[in-house]
Amino acid sequence: MFYWDPNYLLFVMLPTLIITGLAQAWVKGAYQKWSKIENSRRVDGRATAQILMRDAGIQPVELAVTQGGQMSDHYDPSKKVVRLSPGVASQPSVASMAIAAHEFGHVQQDQQDSAMMGLRSMLVPSAQFGPSVGIVLIMLGLFTNATGLAMLGLVLFAGATVFTLVTLPVELDASRRALKMLDATGLLATEQDRQGARTVLRAAAFTYVAAVASSILTLMYYAMLVMGSRRRD
Repeated sequence: MFYWDPNYLLFVMLPTLIITGLAQAWVKGAYQKWSKIENSRRVDGRATAQILMRDAGIQPVELAVTQGGQMSDHYDPSKKVVRLSPGVASQPSVASMAIAAHEFGHVQQDQQDSAMMGLRSMLVPSAQFGPSVGIVLIMLGLFTNATGLAMLGLVLFAGATVFTLVTLPVELDASRRALKMLDATGLLATEQDRQGARTVLRAAAFTYVAAVASSILTLMYYAMLVMGSRRRD
């Protein structure tokens, strides 16, 4: 039903495709360029992690290599482990150094009890289950004229939007911390290192901006449907 609504196509699907496509193209292009350029210290992601744990005042955490593809790097605060993708872990590129440092930006947030990171962790269930359950309840409520049920679905979906809103400053802060740690430990030894690291991290950050925009547009669309149903009632 919703996917063939002209309003959904024009105001949600089309902008989402454009914003998401631009974000993916930017981050892919930045990664492809800077993953082929060696950093001046010739350290891969694993070595970058070791240096940051040794010289940046970060308590040691476990390092592991993911089985995923590019950009599958992440920090798991529940298990205190940084997982690096194979390319980032083994290639001494500018991109590898920047991405590994970003994940250790999250480690630093966790070890310093960042309030925003703690809030994001609390909202993870909303992000995992809110959209799917929320949309089902909205559809059921609209089809059966059960406005209360549709409103409940809208609230659940809104939880996922709040998660994306909280995630954006967390990711931006992790990148800021990454650049600061790389600079303090001497890993950004040249202007090329600095320029490349910033480019990669900014491109990655834009994917979160795209996620926020997409989530807000979708929430506004469903809110319009639910509010319209309430007015008719």
